[in-house]
Amino acid sequence: MDGKKIKILVSAGPTREYIDPIRYISNPSTGKMGYLIAEYAKKNGFDVILVSGPTHLKPPENVKFIKVETAREMQKEILKYFPKVNFLIMSSAVCDWRPYRRFKKKLKRKKEWNLKLVPNPDILKSVSKIKKENQKVIGFALETDDILKNAEKKLKEKKLDLIIGNTPDFFGDGKKSEIYFIFKNGKIIKRKLTKKQLPSFLFKNLFPILLSS
Repeated sequence: MDGKKIKILVSAGPTREYIDPIRYISNPSTGKMGYLIAEYAKKNGFDVILVSGPTHLKPPENVKFIKVETAREMQKEILKYFPKVNFLIMSSAVCDWRPYRRFKKKLKRKKEWNLKLVPNPDILKSVSKIKKENQKVIGFALETDDILKNAEKKLKEKKLDLIIGNTPDFFGDGKKSEIYFIFKNGKIIKRKLTKKQLPSFLFKNLFPILLSS
């Protein structure tokens, strides 16, 4: 596929939501999926912006790289660059909640303690409010059960063009797992792929469908 003049914004990695200067809430996302997508897109001629939470990965060459930590920082950068791109691929694992406050000093050990959490902003919902007709948004849905039902619900609620549904089996490298590609028109494609195989399948097989819709 010729990526000339097509700009893609990719999000990757986890977010960290700090309790105090030492401790934070996060998740086991490595960010590799987003980095592989950004790398493949760049090698195939697309203009790529990568917004990433904390990872140990080296950013792909010649990609505009923006580093963030928290969900609110990621939302700020996504909303900043989204109006300038044709595609958003939201592969990051954004924490759904954050501590209600960030304590300035390290909290001392206690026998028992309740931590109050508040919802983080829903980045894809905020994107849907400014999305234009010529823009396409792809999201991911990591589910432990009812994968199709939950992915389709997310697709509709967040006005996505395509959602990629997978399970925790997709964590790690080299292991094939069943992945569902669900389009907004109801079309579903099911494939067994590894992380390394997904970017090629996405750009070669699914992007043409999205571009023609």
